[in-house]
Amino acid sequence: MEVCNLTRFPEFILLGLSSRPQDQKPLFALFLVVYLVTLMGNLLIILAIRSDPQLQNPMYFFLGILSFADICYTTVISPKMLVNFLLDAKTISYAQCLAQMYFFLVFGNIDSYLLAAMAIDRYVAICNPFHYVTIMNHRRCMSLAIFSIAFSCLHSLLHVILVNRLTFCASNVIHHFFCDVSPVLKLACSSTSVNEVVAMTEGMASVMVPCACIIISYLRILTTVLNIPSAAGKRKAFSTCSSHLIVVTLFYGSISYVYFKSLSSYTVKDRIATIIYTVLTSMLNPFIYSLRNKDMKRGLEKLRSRIKSEMGRLSITKTNKIHGP
Repeated sequence: MEVCNLTRFPEFILLGLSSRPQDQKPLFALFLVVYLVTLMGNLLIILAIRSDPQLQNPMYFFLGILSFADICYTTVISPKMLVNFLLDAKTISYAQCLAQMYFFLVFGNIDSYLLAAMAIDRYVAICNPFHYVTIMNHRRCMSLAIFSIAFSCLHSLLHVILVNRLTFCASNVIHHFFCDVSPVLKLACSSTSVNEVVAMTEGMASVMVPCACIIISYLRILTTVLNIPSAAGKRKAFSTCSSHLIVVTLFYGSISYVYFKSLSSYTVKDRIATIIYTVLTSMLNPFIYSLRNKDMKRGLEKLRSRIKSEMGRLSITKTNKIHGP
């Protein structure tokens, strides 16, 4: 444990997922694969939505933004974590730490509010289908997306400003694999009471508001679906929500486990739970939405056919250039 004066120009050490040298390369290989799969999967979702006219509706509008946010979310954490697996000095400067903390909070909150917007979209589609086009028009969808981004940026800025006012003069070792708020606050010498109060009020409200929207939306959806007379109609209604429900459960389940507890009890188990919503959920989202959604499957198949066709055309053109006229 290193002890130094970190009040002005601190440099933190990220302890990571494991301190054992023999674990570093296997962990690097594992998380490199996870990161590449996350990038590829979410990029394919975005391209499929952009290229298929039948996917130009509010649900897939939000899904496209969610996929982009997931790419950014995991990119804030994974590259630094991968580099640290290969280095002996797992340091991060104070400015980089605050930047990582800020963008982690930004994209995490954007994910949360987009999941709430998608729940509202499903509620309107199932409970008020005749007015769906009017209610979920392009202007309203854009307003929801802009609010999600703007509020997330302001919320994150507040927490980073409160962290920046603290002094650090004891250990500089962060018992985590990235600069999350809770592990950094545990290193502060000055009082963190304001940070804790804000985290338990504004911070919790920023999580609970979208969560409440999701719960209320699905309670209304459940009531509507149970009143549908045919079993086929019920199955169809539930199938449109199943992918979203799985993602919501993964995301909010792991967040609740980590954050709805005292900062002093932040443990190794919390680091493992954090991996679920920071890394694994972003990787699994494309699979969940594509495997359980017929429209998404069709869009991806169209994209695959288009890419295959373009590659075939490029191959023919290249062959013609080599052999000449």
